[in-house]
Amino acid sequence: MPDTTQAQKDRLIRDLHSVVAEAEALLKATAGQASEGSAELRAKVQDSLDRARRHLHDLQDAAIEKARAAGRATDDYVHENPWQMMGVAAAVGLLLGMLISRR
Repeated sequence: MPDTTQAQKDRLIRDLHSVVAEAEALLKATAGQASEGSAELRAKVQDSLDRARRHLHDLQDAAIEKARAAGRATDDYVHENPWQMMGVAAAVGLLLGMLISRR
């Protein structure tokens, strides 16, 4: 999964660079005219933007799923090891209490 996510990030970065380059070309091409070529370039920019949005959405979905999986794993671990978690919580509480009492 990490390789897939990294590949998606790399693809998103390439798409964003492409959008910027095409947007700059569009600005130069339409600086003082409205020709057929500028309409074609606008369509290319729109396609690049749409592609970048899809890839960003895919990355967001992957991140959400990864967070959900981590949450489920944590929940499962806590349910399987309640006494250990109570010990960890007590230790953290003791540490925080000691830090607060020093002030």
